[in-house]
Amino acid sequence: MRIARLKTAAGPQHAIERDGEWHHIIDPFEETLRYTGGATAHSEATFLAPVTPAVVLGIGHNRTLNDHHLPIQAWHKSVHTVAGPGDAITAVRGHGTVNAEGELAVVIGRTSANLTAENALEHVLGYTCVNDVTNVDQNAVDERNFQGKAGLNYTPIGPWIETGLADPEKVAIDVYVNGTAKATSGTFNLPSSVVDCLIYVTSWLTLEPGDVVMTGAPATVVPIGPGDRVDIVVEGIGTLSSTVD
Repeated sequence: MRIARLKTAAGPQHAIERDGEWHHIIDPFEETLRYTGGATAHSEATFLAPVTPAVVLGIGHNRTLNDHHLPIQAWHKSVHTVAGPGDAITAVRGHGTVNAEGELAVVIGRTSANLTAENALEHVLGYTCVNDVTNVDQNAVDERNFQGKAGLNYTPIGPWIETGLADPEKVAIDVYVNGTAKATSGTFNLPSSVVDCLIYVTSWLTLEPGDVVMTGAPATVVPIGPGDRVDIVVEGIGTLSSTVD
């Protein structure tokens, strides 16, 4: 099932894709979905970021990459950087290379604390595409990942949430710049699994419905610049497209 958040005359509206239309719903996190009776045709749909998270977390995968004592590290990315499909990324200039990072994002479906391998995925509403845009040269001077990841629209998310992804550990991720494939990989190349990331994060922080965990870039890091169009293609979900100013 696909869950989107649409721009409508009445304001942002969550919707479910069904029978060739987007059928409006009240709350995507309810156990039993309630429909408003409204619908938007595919041809008329304008997609927003599919959720408005209170928390966005990035994952640093340290296993096999360095000698850090933590195999997984999480860090906060400002929710003010969240953008929707088609929104322009404003590249921060004069501070080194700007990279697109294509990743699988996990959207939390219910309150999640101290998750286990057995129940972690039961707390997931679904998955979406994310571009963790980064001024990568700032990493050398700001190990907290603040300066390099705080630009305007530096976290495009979308185009929708897919609740029926068969196996998040085996999802292909491709990054295109101006229509040319620049990176081809997938979650199967991450040093730590999606489930391991959720276990680690929730052992320290309780997550709530709508929170987003970006699961890491498995060699899907590509330099971008003003004038570029970036497409993040995640198998089983769709394509997240952005322009760069």
